[in-house]
Amino acid sequence: MYAGGSKRASFKYRLFDCFDNYSVCIMTFLCPCYTAGKVAETTGRSCWLHSLLYVFCPCVSLFCQCCVRKEIRETKNIGGRRGDDFFVHFCCQPCALCQESRETGALGSTDMAGGSQDMDRA
Repeated sequence: MYAGGSKRASFKYRLFDCFDNYSVCIMTFLCPCYTAGKVAETTGRSCWLHSLLYVFCPCVSLFCQCCVRKEIRETKNIGGRRGDDFFVHFCCQPCALCQESRETGALGSTDMAGGSQDMDRA
């Protein structure tokens, strides 16, 4: 229990569930700057600015991505700390971007073209 008296949620998608959604995974691994920008855009930030920071200023981008992750956690009442956000992005940035993208729906539907549990059979 937290000070507010209510239990905090966790991310709907786990950090290493990257490969559960192939389209998000491929997009993030081929063009992480795009995913970083789209995730930032879901929190009201500039997609272009975050994409450019990712490419040209990686240290600043790391800080910005931690701020975006913190805002996602606060918006969705997800537990965690800033240090955790930094550690996740520093050690496994592509997986963190995939998780955040799926959590916010930044690259479209969170259940699009993924593993067998995501696909509808006709």
